[in-house]
Amino acid sequence: MKKKGLVLAVCSAFFVSSLVHAETKHGHESLLETPEDTGLVESLTGYKYNESSFMKALGVKFGGWTEIGFAGNTGTSKSSHGNGPVTFNDGPNEFKLHQVYGFIEREVDTTSNSINFGFRADLLYGTDARFTTASNFDTNILDSDNQRKLAFPQAYVDVFLPIGNGITATMGHFYTLIGYEVVPAAGNFFFSHAYTMQYGEPFTHSGGYLTYPLTNNITLRGGAVTGWDAHFNQPVNFLGSVAYTTDDERTSLTASLITGSVETASPGADHNRTMYSIVFEHDITDRLHYVLQHDLGVESGTSTNRSAEWYGVNQYMFYDIMHNLAAGLRVEWFRDDDGTRINSFAENYIGVTGGLNYTPIAGFTVRPEVRYDRTTENKAFDNFRDNDQIMLSISGIFRF
Repeated sequence: MKKKGLVLAVCSAFFVSSLVHAETKHGHESLLETPEDTGLVESLTGYKYNESSFMKALGVKFGGWTEIGFAGNTGTSKSSHGNGPVTFNDGPNEFKLHQVYGFIEREVDTTSNSINFGFRADLLYGTDARFTTASNFDTNILDSDNQRKLAFPQAYVDVFLPIGNGITATMGHFYTLIGYEVVPAAGNFFFSHAYTMQYGEPFTHSGGYLTYPLTNNITLRGGAVTGWDAHFNQPVNFLGSVAYTTDDERTSLTASLITGSVETASPGADHNRTMYSIVFEHDITDRLHYVLQHDLGVESGTSTNRSAEWYGVNQYMFYDIMHNLAAGLRVEWFRDDDGTRINSFAENYIGVTGGLNYTPIAGFTVRPEVRYDRTTENKAFDNFRDNDQIMLSISGIFRF
């Protein structure tokens, strides 16, 4: 199989560092405020609810946001079909409530000399939730007109152990370590998502992993999870990552891997699925930022009794124009080599997206973007009528 040797080499490297940990996966958060930053409540009233005596006594933090978006498609015939294979913002020429997102958490103290505990729970309501459900759990909670509108993408506990440089054990249901873009809208620069994130990577896992800062620059993570987007109804997989950050924190390199069996409908037909992701981030200047991502996945035998492979390269460039205005460019190529990840045919998917992030007041960000998608071998857009499409979209994120 193509690139099999490279995959095996990466697998070996990760198993050497199994059950240890790396940096938390994140999107480009320096241009979008993180969920813990100023929200509209504080911006408009000056009241910091997480700083109240009640919240401090509980030792917890609460946060979240609401995202409303419009995905415009310039093709007139597309109004009755969809923006597929673009997913999350898939409704053509429609306003949608994409995310009402809330979380509550208690962080562990990694500087403590004693054992301490933390937790986090996230809730996602909106049209994005149907792409984020975990089998045998979220899919059974709320199903309205065949569109899942509610998901619980994270619910886990943390235990900090003062061993060596400090070990943090995470157990429960949590977002993946794989890739660069994330499900929470506040963690991404762009409204739409790359094909690698939509089709080539898992979103969530159930299980546990350990986090260990090997040095000030190297962090390791590894553990056991039940496959892709599943609770406890799938075989156990290994999930791990290793991250390196320079002393000045201007450059980082993160490699992540998941490998293990995938359960199929046919008894005895389980097979291996392995994929890795490499993300390089560099601050070229204080205002100009660059990201390079490469993913590769292989599957030894799919439901069609054939092997499958998918891979791609994404590049991002971000420029901080002012303190509240930034521009971004994403250029991506995703290869579904055997027609098993997106459509039933082998294809190259090319996407070019340009956009802005503008925060006129703290707690509110507007994200306009223009996106061009193209396939090279088949017609994949407008219900398989065209080989390209142009989307003009915008979303607004209102932080609590």
